[in-house]
Amino acid sequence: MTNRPGPRPRNRVNDPEGMRRKVLDVAEAAFQARGYHASSLGDLMTAAGVSGGALHHHFPTKKALAMAVIEERVAAAVEATWIAPVKTAASAREGVRAVFEAVAAELEQQGFVRGCPLNNLAHELSLADPDFRAALAGIFAAWRQAIADKIKADQQEGREQGIDPQHFAALAVASYSGAMSMAKTAQDAGPLRDCLAALGQA
Repeated sequence: MTNRPGPRPRNRVNDPEGMRRKVLDVAEAAFQARGYHASSLGDLMTAAGVSGGALHHHFPTKKALAMAVIEERVAAAVEATWIAPVKTAASAREGVRAVFEAVAAELEQQGFVRGCPLNNLAHELSLADPDFRAALAGIFAAWRQAIADKIKADQQEGREQGIDPQHFAALAVASYSGAMSMAKTAQDAGPLRDCLAALGQA
């Protein structure tokens, strides 16, 4: 009897963090395009190319997956799109103006409007679960506070006197949120530019 070499073991790619990111990528895209309730775990597993065991290792429930999308992806999007640019701008108004213009230009270039990631999930999930509502409200609060803090900094330098920082922040966030909803419905970035013009007079 001769000893024949056995089959070589398959190379396994052990990248749990990469798998987790892939699932989050797929879930984020699905929730934004179709909505949370219309996206089944089976569809997400197929799109991500993962097994049920692998998915549930990282996200035991669909709710846990949605919470991760909100806390990691949506919060990061608001930070990158709004909070960081406002903090580093010359003034609060300059920061707000730059964000409105940048988003409007991006939407016009890509030719379609998917909407604000935070708005999209807030509209669908705020009444569905108190944990979703709290997480989404926390992102809105951080967004408003960043603008209000910038107004306060402007006031310390002698600008924006007579402006209530919290009121201006609420107006900016509400204007953007409403404009994005209108832009999504009309598939036209025009409402963003209209609201920006009105904010300049506030």
